[in-house]
Amino acid sequence: MKIPKKTKGYCKYCKKTTEQKISLVKTGTKRSALKHGSKERAEKRGRGRGAGNKGRYSKPAISKFKRVGAKTSKKLNLKLTCNVCNKSIIKSGSRTKKVELE
Repeated sequence: MKIPKKTKGYCKYCKKTTEQKISLVKTGTKRSALKHGSKERAEKRGRGRGAGNKGRYSKPAISKFKRVGAKTSKKLNLKLTCNVCNKSIIKSGSRTKKVELE
């Protein structure tokens, strides 16, 4: 996806349409080795606390218990910086695999 480096848009601080510089912002933060979903699945498989079988012997090993249909692209955040007042807003964009600022 190609995005221009500059665009015209409304600045809520200046309260008028100004030229704005576009830059990319990294999304998300790093977490522990086991993400929330992995922890949840492990708990349901009986690796967490509790009693009972929980399908432990009727399911494959956890190493083969992969996420099916996982997302292949990340969400993109755009940072729009006003050229007049130098304030910025972050706009959440769409999902794309590759982004190019031109």
